[in-house]
Amino acid sequence: MREGIHPKYHVVEARCACGNTFKTRSTKPELHLEICSNCHPFFTGRQKLIDTEGRVERFTKKFGVQTSESRKQAAKAKSKKEKAAASAR
Repeated sequence: MREGIHPKYHVVEARCACGNTFKTRSTKPELHLEICSNCHPFFTGRQKLIDTEGRVERFTKKFGVQTSESRKQAAKAKSKKEKAAASAR
C-alpha cells in the first residue's frame, strides 16, 4: 500500500436516535445513526415507523396495518380451519 493516500481509521462511538451507543471503527470522527439493530423492526419484531411525506399513512390506508403478531394469529386460524375441514370429511 502506498503511504499517505489512505484516510485515518478511528475507533468511534456510534450513537443511534433511540439512545443506543456502541464502539466501531470508521474514517469519520463521529457516527450518528437513525436506526440501529436495537430499534430496527427486522431485529426487534416491533413496528416503529419513521414517516416521510405521509408515505406510511398511504401504505397503511391501502394495505392495512399488519404486524408479526397478527400474521401469527392469522396462520393459527387458517390451520385450525383446515383441520376442522379435514376432520369433517
